[in-house]
Amino acid sequence: MSKILILGASRGIGLETVRAALEAGHEVRAFARSADSVTIENAKLEKLTGDALEAGDVRSALAGVDIVIQTLGATINPDTILQGTRLFSEATRVLVDAMVAEGVKRLICVTGIGAGDSRQHLGIAYRLAFTFSLRRIYDDKDVQEQIVRRSGLDWTLVRPGLLRDGRATGLYQVLEKPEDWKVGPVRRADVALFLVDEAERGTCRGKAPVIIA
Repeated sequence: MSKILILGASRGIGLETVRAALEAGHEVRAFARSADSVTIENAKLEKLTGDALEAGDVRSALAGVDIVIQTLGATINPDTILQGTRLFSEATRVLVDAMVAEGVKRLICVTGIGAGDSRQHLGIAYRLAFTFSLRRIYDDKDVQEQIVRRSGLDWTLVRPGLLRDGRATGLYQVLEKPEDWKVGPVRRADVALFLVDEAERGTCRGKAPVIIA
């Protein structure tokens, strides 16, 4: 079993991935500014409070780690809708530099449908909504993906569809080919199952699959 570092572990996909990785028997280091809020208790879980934008925090978090899963999220509010964010690109640059320095090779990075070359596959209706609400946020995810692709690491980019809550079903699709990419709902817990499976098997190394139900 691997020791997995999960960044952004206190909520959303990150928290679900902590749960899924522990259930699969892995050691997990849950890294977040509010890591103490993670209510899961497990002998194989280490909760580490830190800032993904602070190089020292990130380098410390990488000690003894085999695989990194980055699941950062940004709050969607009027400021981020109108002005965008640099969280994803800046945190990813910090992470990549730290991984190179510490010799950790394997990175699984969650972005989203609409990032990079998947944007043209959104469909007309969703593309209009995306343009008015998420475009500036996803502009930074575009930069994030470019950093990962150029990192020299052993990477996978993961692009979930429209995120939903609910228990994992295991019934998700992994769309690897651009001609198959499309918008669709997916549960956060099912994205977490895919992330753990990818950590174990690495079937999408060097790829950027879209994940939908």
